[in-house]
Amino acid sequence: MAFAAFKPMACFSSLSSSNANPLPSSLFRPLKFPSFWPRQKVKMGPLSVSPMGFGTWAWGNQFLWGYQESMDNELQQIFNMALENGINLFDTADSYGTGRLNGQSEKLLGKFIRQFKGQNGGQGDIVIATKFAAYPWRLTPKQFVNACRASLERMQIEQIGIGQLHWSTANYAPLQELALWDGLVAMYEQGLVRAVGVSNYGPKQLLKIYDYLKERGVPLCSAQVQFSLLSMGEDQLEIKNVCDSLGIRLIAYSPLGLGMLTGKYSPSKLPTGPRGLLFRQILPGLEPLLSSLRDIATKRRKTMAQVAINWCICKGTIPIPGVKSIKQAEENLGAVGWRLSSNELLQLEYAAQESPQRMIQNIFQTK
Repeated sequence: MAFAAFKPMACFSSLSSSNANPLPSSLFRPLKFPSFWPRQKVKMGPLSVSPMGFGTWAWGNQFLWGYQESMDNELQQIFNMALENGINLFDTADSYGTGRLNGQSEKLLGKFIRQFKGQNGGQGDIVIATKFAAYPWRLTPKQFVNACRASLERMQIEQIGIGQLHWSTANYAPLQELALWDGLVAMYEQGLVRAVGVSNYGPKQLLKIYDYLKERGVPLCSAQVQFSLLSMGEDQLEIKNVCDSLGIRLIAYSPLGLGMLTGKYSPSKLPTGPRGLLFRQILPGLEPLLSSLRDIATKRRKTMAQVAINWCICKGTIPIPGVKSIKQAEENLGAVGWRLSSNELLQLEYAAQESPQRMIQNIFQTK
């Protein structure tokens, strides 16, 4: 994947306002500039990707995110908007989608790629990173390769950008783990994926799979982990250090803490569904962090969400905030093309340490 030359990128206006609050996201609409303004792609293994991707967990998930098939037209517009503004990385998984909609996220991405290709005369440098679930019935490398082929069929593409293990089975089924690693090797050697990665791997297990793949001649491209100002524990920082030392790119999922860092919610204003139960436990202890985000957002004429995502970018990760509306897409795009200062980074990290609550970690993350 070459650097995206002469493609439109995003810029967001700094409109003046007498209001002390951050500007609403609706004002941050993308303007098209040459691709060198003001950002370029970053390297992730053999791929060149945007400094931020879009996560598609919500595309097909009714239980947690309220997906309805009537949303598909807007999701197509989001996909097109992302590409038109320089975003070329889309993260998905073969398990995304609830009930009869299992795999819906991959199906939608495939459909959107075909429609975009038809309208624009080519696929361009779109990078799809999909994750393969370590289901208990996937016990052999061949079964894992078959899972990869099923994802290719759902998306109707010839090759996946990054094939990722969704989680490690080391904590409960260590014998299955080796079969999954061999499955990654096989899909890479067969040319089904351009690169391989892992998700929810802790630092110790990350080192083990890195060494194993290296012996097989397969480079580990990426490690995806929950990483945000709300999820900045010792394990997360150690994972980041391991990635930096080995040349692995860290993909930061849930950079907004499922929405807790957006400033849109409070203990008296909670989202509906399962998220509301989690928010009720954590939000009351986040005031130091939310106050700092709000302060910097006001001075920067950005939104709190844009500041939180930009922090992830400044830490050298590739955040993949979820998006299910055009308004969210516009706001996410306003997180790129600028950088927080070193003092602002320290202010946010100090405020995060002063906040007594942390995001609950994924139960599948290993040590």
